[in-house]
Amino acid sequence: MDWIEILVEVEADRIDDAAAIANMTVPYGIYIEDYRELEQEVMEIAHVDLIDEDLLKQDRSKAKIHIYISLEDNIGEAVQFLSERLNAASIDHKIDQSSVQEDDWLNNWRRFFKPMPVGEKLLINPSWYTDTDPEGRLMMNIDPGLAFGTGKHETTRLCMEALERYVKGGERVLDVGCGSGILGIAAVMLGAQSAFGIDIDETAVRTANENAVVNHVDDKVSAIAGDLVDKVEGTYEIVVANIVADAIIALSASVGNFMTDDAVYIISGIIDTRADDVKNAIRDHFEIIEENTHRGWYCFVLKKRNHAQ
Repeated sequence: MDWIEILVEVEADRIDDAAAIANMTVPYGIYIEDYRELEQEVMEIAHVDLIDEDLLKQDRSKAKIHIYISLEDNIGEAVQFLSERLNAASIDHKIDQSSVQEDDWLNNWRRFFKPMPVGEKLLINPSWYTDTDPEGRLMMNIDPGLAFGTGKHETTRLCMEALERYVKGGERVLDVGCGSGILGIAAVMLGAQSAFGIDIDETAVRTANENAVVNHVDDKVSAIAGDLVDKVEGTYEIVVANIVADAIIALSASVGNFMTDDAVYIISGIIDTRADDVKNAIRDHFEIIEENTHRGWYCFVLKKRNHAQ
């Protein structure tokens, strides 16, 4: 299949804001080139100091966002949306577009997805790396395909680190906006009894279920297509939603119906400019028991305001 690649170049220090806008244009994720911490990231991931010379020559002051849109979609509308929203956010930018083959797309972003440790216990391993040494960590083999969730994004890592702290063993986990299924799989590997994911994107659901099979947890991890919690039943000890601020705000009034009284609710996908909006929306239903942030993204851990209030 042919796709149009939209390439957005911005000042590197505005990449988080620009990425949040770019994520609104497609349901299946983006990939980002940001070389500001190149040496540190390579050392953390690969434990080597040899870096391709072309990468070392990259302009560290700029960052690039790659977005891929089917030829069947309205390319002009997507470019106009991006330009309008970036201008509204006062983000200087340059937008280019070109046609690419699907194989090129997959191979391009795979170059930037390497094995990486998360928290104290987990290791995310791209499924095409077959000889990775987990070095004592719990290793997840993940192929995000067209779904969001490689673990590289700050919000995914923040959620996984929170799961590591709050999964004690035997919990039922609900993952709203499950993407590649990475959070549900992580929860089960950390000791949760089961994880049920829901995502509006059929491709994400298929990818999540495939990743569950690859990691031999398909008897405990499953995903279905649906809009937020419209197909959810029962209650859960842990609910995680790594989506966008507006969706989290929309969830705030109803998600508590699917939580046990002492359940933990982990939310992320919240850019710093929307953190106060989310706090204001949830305050009548939840209390914040933990707040974490990294590079402009927030993750809140919440408890219900219930009969004890």
